[in-house]
Amino acid sequence: MGEALFFDTLREGLWVALLMSAPILGVALVTGLVIGLFQALTSIQEMTLTFVPKMIALLITFWVSMSFMTSLLTGYFHGTIVPLIAGG
Repeated sequence: MGEALFFDTLREGLWVALLMSAPILGVALVTGLVIGLFQALTSIQEMTLTFVPKMIALLITFWVSMSFMTSLLTGYFHGTIVPLIAGG
């Protein structure tokens, strides 16, 4: 395996990881901002108020985007990793 092929495979793998984590991280960011704004406006400083809604939002997002993440990862493996292992 050449150096250029190695770095290209690594770059593509990092891009796939970024695309897979983007929906969950985006929802976590937006949910955290909304809850933080709500806490600042109402002066409620309850710790479970930040944790429970964020967990629910993350679980729903993961469930909805699971097919997207699976197809992205299997496409990367079938298109990039398996041909490298097979020697093509």
